[in-house]
Amino acid sequence: MAEIAFHNVTKSFGEIVAVDNVSFTVETNEFFCFFGPPSSGKSTILRLMLGLETPDAGDILIDGKPVTMIGPAARNVAMVFQNLALFPHMTARDNIRFPLVERKVPEAQIAARLATVVEKLHIGHILHKPPAQLSGGERQRVAIARALVRDPVAYLMDDPLSALDARLREETRVELKRLQRDLGHTLIYVTHDQEEAMSVADRMAILDHGRVSQIGAPQDIYERPVNRYVASLVGAPTMNILHRDRRTDGSSQAAGGAILLPVATLPDDASEIGIRPEDLRVAAPDAPTGASARVFEVEPLGGFTVVTIEAAGTLLKALMRGQPRVRVNDAVGITVDPRAVHAFASDGRALAR
Repeated sequence: MAEIAFHNVTKSFGEIVAVDNVSFTVETNEFFCFFGPPSSGKSTILRLMLGLETPDAGDILIDGKPVTMIGPAARNVAMVFQNLALFPHMTARDNIRFPLVERKVPEAQIAARLATVVEKLHIGHILHKPPAQLSGGERQRVAIARALVRDPVAYLMDDPLSALDARLREETRVELKRLQRDLGHTLIYVTHDQEEAMSVADRMAILDHGRVSQIGAPQDIYERPVNRYVASLVGAPTMNILHRDRRTDGSSQAAGGAILLPVATLPDDASEIGIRPEDLRVAAPDAPTGASARVFEVEPLGGFTVVTIEAAGTLLKALMRGQPRVRVNDAVGITVDPRAVHAFASDGRALAR
């Protein structure tokens, strides 16, 4: 159990700044997630925590003690790498046992810990197999078991579910959340899948080219993004970002008048508005609140349907429940609750609503 902190940490590789003056604190027993697109600095931050990389500037602390100059073994953190890094000549059982054998843990303790993680991850039937005979999902669970069998101060996981199919990924992330809660350990998780990040994290950090854009609980970040970048990154389908046009009566419009907002809905310095697809309402084409538009595409997803709407050359996404009776080229109107509209300044900052 450990608190891990970065104080103004920077790491460059040649001319590429992978981590740029980053500061944050991961609390003890917290499930903390780093989320961002490729090359945003997620994996480099994990490698700095683990001790595989040394920062060019700044300090890294574990439980309040500087560890910048301490090697990986002395930091006592467990890592699940994206490429799994299993030993090909060992069985799954021996791969899982390896960290404990290296530390000369008594055999009775090894057997007890092995039995516990094997039961939790449902891998008892594959322990006799080498990695070459395992599926991608099975190898992933063996790598996770190898980390869990230890008693480290924290677990670090670099996109550990990327090789799993959708259903198994969903089941495993629920299991990871439960395991973290039961074990009472700090778990730091990296992913480029925003659904994973939102579903498992107590708090999450949004990364942008090596910088931390926002840290907070997933729902807080979703509802109150600090800028256009975060608003666009978190959410599926992505937020509709539209140019704001002022009308002579003091009201606002977007998408060529298809969306109308009453006076005093937006701050004076708002140049763009953001609307989540689930907040966009598809109405009858003669709705008095906006100009008509047309259905551009319909994507049924079972319980929900994504409807793409074209208005004045702008494409907008609406997320509708069930199977709505709309077809491509249908004329529709668009409405939105003004309280659900996000406002952004010309520099991308989110403005108070």
